[in-house]
Amino acid sequence: MYHRFDAIVVGAGGAGLMAALQLAQHPGIRTAVISKLYPSRSHTGAAQGGIGAALGNHEEDHPEWHTFDTVKGGDYLVDQDAAEVMCREAVESVYELEHFGLPFSRTPEGKIDQRRFGGHTRNFGEAPVRRSCFAADRTGHMILQTLYQQCIKHEVDFYSEYQLLDLIVNDGVCCGIVALNIKDGEVHIFHAKAILFATGGFGRAWKITSNALSNTGDGVMIAARHGVPLEDMEMYQFHPTGVYKLGILLTEGARGEGGILRNDSGERFTERYAPTLLDLAPRDMVSRFIYQEVKEGRGIKGKDYVHLDLTHLGADVVENKLPDLADFVRVYLGIDPVRELIPIQPTAHYAMGGIPTDIDGRVVLNAEEDVMPGFYAAGECACVSVHGANRLGTNSLVDIVVFGRRAGKHMARHIQEVDFTELPPKPDAFSREQLGQLLSRESGESAAEIRQHLQEEMMDKVSVLRTEDKLKAAQKTVAQLKQAYTRVAIQDRQTWYNSELLETMELGYLLDISEITIAGALVRKESRGAHYRDDYPSRDDANFLKHTLVYGTPDGLMVRYKPVKITKFEPKERKY
Repeated sequence: MYHRFDAIVVGAGGAGLMAALQLAQHPGIRTAVISKLYPSRSHTGAAQGGIGAALGNHEEDHPEWHTFDTVKGGDYLVDQDAAEVMCREAVESVYELEHFGLPFSRTPEGKIDQRRFGGHTRNFGEAPVRRSCFAADRTGHMILQTLYQQCIKHEVDFYSEYQLLDLIVNDGVCCGIVALNIKDGEVHIFHAKAILFATGGFGRAWKITSNALSNTGDGVMIAARHGVPLEDMEMYQFHPTGVYKLGILLTEGARGEGGILRNDSGERFTERYAPTLLDLAPRDMVSRFIYQEVKEGRGIKGKDYVHLDLTHLGADVVENKLPDLADFVRVYLGIDPVRELIPIQPTAHYAMGGIPTDIDGRVVLNAEEDVMPGFYAAGECACVSVHGANRLGTNSLVDIVVFGRRAGKHMARHIQEVDFTELPPKPDAFSREQLGQLLSRESGESAAEIRQHLQEEMMDKVSVLRTEDKLKAAQKTVAQLKQAYTRVAIQDRQTWYNSELLETMELGYLLDISEITIAGALVRKESRGAHYRDDYPSRDDANFLKHTLVYGTPDGLMVRYKPVKITKFEPKERKY
């Protein structure tokens, strides 16, 4: 089935909906949003703690301070021009969300309330600052609902429960996508002048993760299969406070409200590692603090977790400012957080790397930043790079709102300047062949077993602490699993609502993403941000103050580099 729109947005999370909303406000531009989920189930809804913006509603704050914290928090791998744009436009973007109707929590004076968050400081690192604008601990949920309602109001077309299969490129110009209607198994071609990927992250490559089952990196790998390099894929963030064994995220807002991390003896151990910011040091550092405590035998009862203590905050704070956290802990652990300590461990959380873009969301193809006309990306699947080697809490929501907004505005200008590019012959041929192979193979390997093996290997060898030996062992295992995947077979042969088929396709993306992540981690022989090498424990600016670009070629993966853009803040040792 064939459809034609001016703009196609793939992904109905915050970045995709913000871009679609910008497009929809231009009369005459027809916009469609394609999503494998119903929009309100997109993973933006899981973001809890807040969106950072230097509003200064409690104390003095400035976008330049926010920019410094972003650059320092990212261990100086951040492109500073992009960070300046993000932190400056964060303020107007938050006010725009407020005007759209987002129900922020309020101060007694009626202003947007703000709380402290990890790595956010005043006066270039002097002391913690309240910068996180929040709606209790449901901020992402409120952003998602607000933007979806606005898109409905502005008559955006939605194709929900459509699985992205392929990108359509003709003579170097992006001109459409191929998608599978999950409801009936029909393959659809969407023709457009501009396409935005806002397809989210890929945390499901790891066993313990805060990510939804849908976060499998589809858009990232489909872009890579069309010659787009992937940037800084080794930079994957582990959030320090996931529910023990389950990985469900417990917001950093809990520590922003005064929560404390304690080891087996009840000690607030962050005092030893980060005496200024304590429990609100950046996430990569706090995750390593926890690993160090466990490694030295101070995990709870000698096990691989520590406690998050909220008992001193009182019922009013826990129930009113952290209601979702309280519900999660009661439902999944049977613990009352008002009176009991919560067992937590680091959980695979966020991709700092992804599809490389410029500050207008245009996908770039090399270090010279040549673009693929008509192709855009925003949100977690993209790498601007504003997160560098470690994303600060709240900056994910800032990223999706600011760069989704910028991408939508640029797409609108692009659409008005160009004609439709003709589709190549049989643009859906590859997708149909891929589906046909999976549906026709009568016997073979189990996708579930391959996925389990992959996730365990990534969790064991490609997580918070890495070494060359572990990475090479993981690289060998992933190569074996990729070979097994060529023989994978599914039992369900129907074409409608075939979740086994979809999960098997997603596994293919996760295998490729894992291979690229490991390749980037092996060549970066230093420790920086979320990438910590036990065998190279120091940061090496002389050799690695640069972004990795990994290309897929017929002869295997090829690694290239591009420089980090430095404007105001020269790299320094990161201390808190």
